[in-house]
Amino acid sequence: MDEMEFWELVDTTREAAEGDPEDQADLLVEQLLQLDPESVLDFARHFESRYNRAYRWDLWGAAWVLLDGASDDAFDFFRCWLIGQGREVFEGAVHDPDSLADLLGDFDEEIDGDGEDLGYAADEAYEQLTGVVAPDLGIAPTPAEPEGTPVDFENDRVLSERYPKLWDRFRE
Repeated sequence: MDEMEFWELVDTTREAAEGDPEDQADLLVEQLLQLDPESVLDFARHFESRYNRAYRWDLWGAAWVLLDGASDDAFDFFRCWLIGQGREVFEGAVHDPDSLADLLGDFDEEIDGDGEDLGYAADEAYEQLTGVVAPDLGIAPTPAEPEGTPVDFENDRVLSERYPKLWDRFRE
């Protein structure tokens, strides 16, 4: 599976789920079950590499503003959700986290921002296909600390200055 096929699966399942990340994860498992186990592992590698790439302080700050706070787990689930939003939103957010204010349509705090189930879709599909747990993907693990300069999440002034568009749209 190449990168284009990866994003195509992400996009088609998000559209079919009408943006609901839990439904998207279920649809993703269904789609992955149509593939061979190695292709499922390829999907998992694509997903995991983007998940690791999004482990950045500046993106965590954006998640903090969007979600009105983001613990370690909440940021993990946010990164899964962000991948589930598709290539344009993901790449835009990694390049400029404040651009999420422009890239996101409606944002429903009840369902958006938490894509925990998306993070398990490939593992679930692989196990259903093979009867065994997915092997190590052979990619570097998530770094111990996020990339970049830490953000003072508790300082509203810092957050509003660093993420002016997100702050205006989601916090005021």
